[in-house]
Amino acid sequence: MDAVRRVTSHADADVPWQAVLTLPFERRVKSRQRAVLDDGGEVHLDLPRGRALRDGDRLRAEDGLVILVRAAAECLSQAASDEPLSLARACYHLGNRHVPVQIEVGAVAYLADHVLDAMVRQLGLCVTARTGPFEPEGGAYGHHHHE
Repeated sequence: MDAVRRVTSHADADVPWQAVLTLPFERRVKSRQRAVLDDGGEVHLDLPRGRALRDGDRLRAEDGLVILVRAAAECLSQAASDEPLSLARACYHLGNRHVPVQIEVGAVAYLADHVLDAMVRQLGLCVTARTGPFEPEGGAYGHHHHE
């Protein structure tokens, strides 16, 4: 099992990859773990703490293998509103509960949770279920997600 020790820089985005690693968000925030590549190969991630892996990131194993990171499809709740103030309130209350959120135009998405869905509905937003990759905001001092 090869150790993967560094994330390639954004300047390396065009570096060709030889393997793919698909992980849900919960696993993309862990810096040390064993993981199974999509082709069945195994790697040991030993990455710097404090930075979540993002869809499209590339990892380099000690043997030189370049691995493309993919965000796994997950069950998400999407709360939408045409009213910016209602959406801002929902984001505030989710953030106050330390819930990772993916901010979108007119909506906010988070990992599916029926309790949070009820809270957001009480704030006047329409909540729907969807499946897709989850790429939440990285925080004020962390890596940001931008469209």
